[in-house]
Amino acid sequence: MRRKRGGALAAIAMAGVLAMAGCAKDSGGDGNQAAGDGGGEPGSCVTEEAPAAPEGSQEEQTTDHGDVDAGDLKVGLAFDVGGRGDASFNDAAAAGVDRAVEDFGAEKGNESPAAGTESEAAKEQRLRQMAEQGNNPIIAVGFAYAEAVGKVAPKYPDTEFALVDDNSVDEENVTPLVFAEEEGSFLAGVAAAYKTSECHVGFVGGVKTPLIQKFQAGFEQGVEAAGGDNIEVTSEYLTPAGDISGFNDPAKANVKSKSMISQGSDVLFHAAGASGQGVFEAAAAGDALGIGVDSDQYEQKTLADVKDTIVTSMLKKVDVAVYDYIAAVAEGDPADLPERFDLSVDGVGYSTSNPAIEDVTDELEGYKKAIVDGDIEVSETPEG
Repeated sequence: MRRKRGGALAAIAMAGVLAMAGCAKDSGGDGNQAAGDGGGEPGSCVTEEAPAAPEGSQEEQTTDHGDVDAGDLKVGLAFDVGGRGDASFNDAAAAGVDRAVEDFGAEKGNESPAAGTESEAAKEQRLRQMAEQGNNPIIAVGFAYAEAVGKVAPKYPDTEFALVDDNSVDEENVTPLVFAEEEGSFLAGVAAAYKTSECHVGFVGGVKTPLIQKFQAGFEQGVEAAGGDNIEVTSEYLTPAGDISGFNDPAKANVKSKSMISQGSDVLFHAAGASGQGVFEAAAAGDALGIGVDSDQYEQKTLADVKDTIVTSMLKKVDVAVYDYIAAVAEGDPADLPERFDLSVDGVGYSTSNPAIEDVTDELEGYKKAIVDGDIEVSETPEG
């Protein structure tokens, strides 16, 4: 899907924070150039003044769990497709468990990844086996487990379950861990607007589901907040809903990304799990930039060959949520967690490990503050 975005952002309430269109950022380029004309410098496509950044350094919020003893817990991980080693979503969950094992003395239990085309029965069997093997809690990584958790959890009332990315299961022993992906992706869109020199950026989604569309929606709104109607956004998906192979198909992502780059996109943001490697490889080969997702992908060892392409990552802090959840289970109150991990609790954000993002962190912090303060409201659904 391609469109040149224009007009006011109906889903974003600026409330006087942003300057009106035409107040171009002085970045050495013509802020009124047409989308797709390209040839400018990074920042030359930005037309809107960023909200003021908060004063002083911004420190990441952390939760002090004190002396948590999780020695009685055996933590099971039911991974989404791709499993440990995907350099993204699953690895973030695994990092949270690994940290809890080290800090709280929890036992690392059984781990098992989902297959790309497996049945609901297979997911249910995986969860039942983990429960029978004494794993408690069991963390189901991904919305694809919602139906299986809803069926299995009631049969094991003494076992705690966490369900990442879904809050539809209403059971006493099920804790949802959900995120404001659209807010973090908005900041990714702002970063893309400041880094594009072609006034054309792209989004690559793994599977076209409401969850991944939250990433698309936030990204497109962030691009428009910074670039008005001056920047074109191309958004594409690897597979339709129901086919989760799009989260583990780097080759397909590479082909799709090369096509988008050939059509003018010079910054690509992906929400495609392990398929993201193909996006970054295409960006590296096409002299474009990539924006990672979930984990800080600039720091992932499996992406070392393309790390310089990854200007930043939209951080979806599944590791923090999983870590905090395990601490809460150990302390006997898993319900004592944020209802949603959003920007206000640092549940989402952006990475700064690549120095290439340092020149726009003031702008990113300004937009972050505006969202937290309620001056910008980010929609969860794309336009059109």
